[in-house]
Amino acid sequence: MQKVKIALLGLGNVGKGVWKILNMNKDEILKRSGYDIEISKILVRDINKERNLEVPKELFTTNFEEIIEDDSIEILVEVMGGVEPAIDYMLQGMRRKKHIVTANKMAIATNAEILFKTSREEGVMFHYEGSVGGGIPIIHGLNDNLVANKIEEVIGIINGTTNYILTKMTHEKISFREALAEAQNKGYAEADPTSDVEAFDAVYKLCILSSLAFDTVVNVNSIYREGITNIKPIDIEYAREFGYVIKLLGIIKEVNGELELRVHPTMIPAEHPLANVNDSFNAIFLKGNAVGDLMLYGRGAGELPTGSAVVGDIVSILRNKDKFAYHTYLENDQYREVRDMEKVQCEYYIRITVKDKPGVLGEISSIFGENNVSILSVIQKGKREEQVSLVFITHSTVEQNINNSINMISALEDSEKIENVIRIENLATN
Repeated sequence: MQKVKIALLGLGNVGKGVWKILNMNKDEILKRSGYDIEISKILVRDINKERNLEVPKELFTTNFEEIIEDDSIEILVEVMGGVEPAIDYMLQGMRRKKHIVTANKMAIATNAEILFKTSREEGVMFHYEGSVGGGIPIIHGLNDNLVANKIEEVIGIINGTTNYILTKMTHEKISFREALAEAQNKGYAEADPTSDVEAFDAVYKLCILSSLAFDTVVNVNSIYREGITNIKPIDIEYAREFGYVIKLLGIIKEVNGELELRVHPTMIPAEHPLANVNDSFNAIFLKGNAVGDLMLYGRGAGELPTGSAVVGDIVSILRNKDKFAYHTYLENDQYREVRDMEKVQCEYYIRITVKDKPGVLGEISSIFGENNVSILSVIQKGKREEQVSLVFITHSTVEQNINNSINMISALEDSEKIENVIRIENLATN
């Protein structure tokens, strides 16, 4: 038995999960890693804060220098979140030959090049399984188990908060605001839910997945982003009528040598496995040219699921640190071309409020025709009212044609409002 010392940078939800797992599964971890893992220091902002966790007070420090100057600490576990000072601490650790484990998707998505470059230069390992999908082993899956495949596409529900909200709206027929309040009461959503509901969190995760799956540097700002705040119960009901379910999806596809990178609400067939991923669960659907279709499913957040991924990374480092067999991505520092969103092709759901006058439907249909948008079906709700809803489902077309049509329809005198435009992915179900 060997002993190894590690330090936790942060003791929030994920940090607590790491502490609990290392204690409750101590014997199993010892057998599987060959190491007795000792948390020798924990960096916190406030030593006296009540944490409902039995941690010896002498482990706490507010001074990072105590950790970085301690050569007996071999692994830094960064679970504080945010960009700074997390990036600075990780880089300092690497330069002092300390291996790094993190669950920080924002830090990786926005600073991947410097993190991985420094890891390679300093000859230390940098592991980040907990950054995407909580306890779902997607990072190691792409790095190790699926290396024999050419990945063709990755489509996933990668934010548990938005999935919980959309699940509540779908099953209980409540509004976005009501579902958000429930998510906040359960602790799934922050007091400021912007990162989740406006899809920033999902974009960071998609950035990491696309870099791994296609071995490329991805600028996080090149990913199309659209949140769920505009989804109304009526849209969910129309989706049900058409045989669809609305999910916030992260989508990565390779099309004619370009990468399609987008996060947005999407209608998918109700019988597809992703449509039945509910509550705060995550699921990632991959297509490889050898393995075919594969879906990974599990808790996408929470102290124990994410803590499980972090501890798994610690053990992985311990198993490999002596023989030094490890892999990091971004080894070629090459950018792949990202497809312009206007070139993206799919089907569309479009809901418009118009004045209830003869000829309005004909005018709108003509505009779609002028822009090469073929209509699959149309529903008009409301009769002999001042305003009515028109709902269109299109055949597959490029986004630019839809945008041109919407601009022209918005300018019509009898068009009151473009209420919603939602993309449709008719994913295969076999």
